[in-house]
Amino acid sequence: MLLGCIADDFTGASDLANTLARQDMRTVQFSGVPEGNEVPDCEAAVVALKTRSIERRDAVEQSLAALKWLRGEGCRQFLFKYCSTFDSTPKGNIGPVAEALLQALDVPCAIVCPVFPATGRTLYMGHLFVGDRLLSESGMQSHPLNPMTDPDIRRWLQRQTAVEVGLVAYGAVREGSDSIRAAIAAETHKGRRLIVVDALADCDLMAIGRAIADHVLISGGSGIALGLPDNFRSLGLLRDAGSDFTPTRGKAAVISGSCSRTSIAQVNLYLQSHPGLAVDGGDILEGRLTPQAAIAFFDDHSNEAPLIYSTAEPDKVKATQEKYGREEVAQAIERFLAEVAVGLIDEGVVRLAVGGGETSGAVVTALAVPHMLVGPEIDPGVPALAASGARPVRLALKSGNFGTENFYEKALRMLGTA
Repeated sequence: MLLGCIADDFTGASDLANTLARQDMRTVQFSGVPEGNEVPDCEAAVVALKTRSIERRDAVEQSLAALKWLRGEGCRQFLFKYCSTFDSTPKGNIGPVAEALLQALDVPCAIVCPVFPATGRTLYMGHLFVGDRLLSESGMQSHPLNPMTDPDIRRWLQRQTAVEVGLVAYGAVREGSDSIRAAIAAETHKGRRLIVVDALADCDLMAIGRAIADHVLISGGSGIALGLPDNFRSLGLLRDAGSDFTPTRGKAAVISGSCSRTSIAQVNLYLQSHPGLAVDGGDILEGRLTPQAAIAFFDDHSNEAPLIYSTAEPDKVKATQEKYGREEVAQAIERFLAEVAVGLIDEGVVRLAVGGGETSGAVVTALAVPHMLVGPEIDPGVPALAASGARPVRLALKSGNFGTENFYEKALRMLGTA
């Protein structure tokens, strides 16, 4: 292995794996820190964790365990992957994990670059944009777990860490790799160990990639990985990589747990041509809806690729959270949808599309998938995946904010046929 990646959620991991695979780097996504000795041959390993919204101490411990495993596999460079919308709270885990990785690797600095231009995420003067809107005006301010109310990534990150945060502004970035390298060195000289780096386009990310070729630790969204494979390729370390992914044939279903604006539109469109079962957190907590009932709903519509979803408008989500508690509702829905996913596979589903980072993590964990092979891209940031293990299902794991409106139809087609 050459590049070792630690992702704070499962959809982010597949997003990163997709970016690396599209740059012809042989990539495998692992579900948690692998156990045992059978590790698929790969040049980039992406360890998917579910650490975005858990207790800080647990997030740090899991991330350090992943780092230890990746170092043991011989990785030369390490990437801490988080969401391109920097999903976290002022007491969130991005800062503490980055700080712990800096210390464990004993390196002077790491860049911070959540940029992903293909999905409209850009960074200018340290401020994160989604399309033409500041992050705090993009809908992310209403995220049920990680409301993003400040677009200044320097300020947001500084609230999470004792490490001083710096900035390489776009003026230095547009001048190219040498300028970026010098600007990072200047910030490091001032004692700033986590350095936010502006970027507006893929060409900026490629230049940043060249500038950090010798960095041991990098942090960012999947976009920052665009320029990394070429660094290894220039050293003659990459082979010609082909994908071992193959589509499959059989029953399909969709599970959506995200409540983003994008997910709401995707769910509404899919429901125009497919049956759906709405899942309410209150109904779960009060025992009015069980996983068995949801699986029975699937059985009644098994030839129609039905949708089971907790996706709802922000006002409804807020009302449910206020009545039952934010964490209680989130955990109940995750457990419910994960149990439903296992039941669907047991009922013969071999193509499963899942919307939402937390939901995807819960589903893959429940399915006990050791690792996944990366297939073709469905939409920017979302590849088709082939799961290993006792349930070799084909999966699409979608971050809530990713994908075109007809994503679910496309995803099921990419995963195979009925």
